[in-house]
Amino acid sequence: ASPEDHEPPYEEFYRVPAETARRVNDARTHGRRVVAVGTTVVRALETVTGADGAARPGEGWTRLVITPARGLRTVNGLLTGLHEPRATHLAMLRALADEAHLAHAYREALRENYLWHEFGDLHLLLP
Repeated sequence: ASPEDHEPPYEEFYRVPAETARRVNDARTHGRRVVAVGTTVVRALETVTGADGAARPGEGWTRLVITPARGLRTVNGLLTGLHEPRATHLAMLRALADEAHLAHAYREALRENYLWHEFGDLHLLLP
């Protein structure tokens, strides 16, 4: 992702070991959640997940940008910071939770004076 939605995404290095891929697949097979801790983990898991929904081990650099149009194949929960209004991370969040839910969460964060991104508070999205 990148700081601004009009900028090309930053590459991020990822490594998904075989054991992680196995556990992700097992969770999905048994109807359990796959909750990513951070947007980098979302990009990593979605990069190694094929169109068939199966996660595979892998490592490399990803430029994957996750949007509502692309959707999510593996991740169905996310613990993440509060992202700036124009950050591409918000498109990723909209792929997971609907606009009304995110708008409510961000209004509450502003009302409660939460801090943003690296210096701030976290929120858990479990749609």
